Formats: sequence, structure tokens, C-alpha cells
Amino acid sequence: MEVISTRDFRSNQSKYLGMAAKGKGIILKTRSLGSFKITPVTDDDTLMSKEEFFRKIDKGIQDIKDRKGYTVKSREELDKFLASL
Repeated sequence: MEVISTRDFRSNQSKYLGMAAKGKGIILKTRSLGSFKITPVTDDDTLMSKEEFFRKIDKGIQDIKDRKGYTVKSREELDKFLASL
């Protein structure tokens, strides 16, 4: 893990972003705002707010109540449905 200042980060952004992309831990330390960990975004990361996430959950629950869901009756049907997504 490497701890760097904001000044050093501004001067060498490509270097530190490249290091983070390769999996090296980078901590950006500021005087007034504290410290921040620089990590790359992956496909598993979510890029939505907590509010948006819960809105989607609520909509899904309402869709099920409104019978807008999809009923799967067999494993083969489930495999076919999942393959279509």
C-alpha cells in the first residue's frame, strides 16, 4: 500500500491510477478532508445510489403484486429464460 499526497497525485495521476488498476493499494491523504482509497471500478460494483437501489426493489415487488412477473415451471424453462437475458 502506498500513501501519497494530493500534490503528488496531481503531478502523477497516470502513474497512480495505473498502479491502482494493477491491484496496488493507493491511499490519497489530504490535510483537511482525510484519506481516500483509490480502487478501480469493476463489473461487480454498483453505480447507483442507495435510493435508486431501493426504488428498483420496490418496483420489482410491485411488479410481482401486479402479476407482471414470469413464472418458471421447470429447470429447462429456467435455463431457457436465463439464456435469453
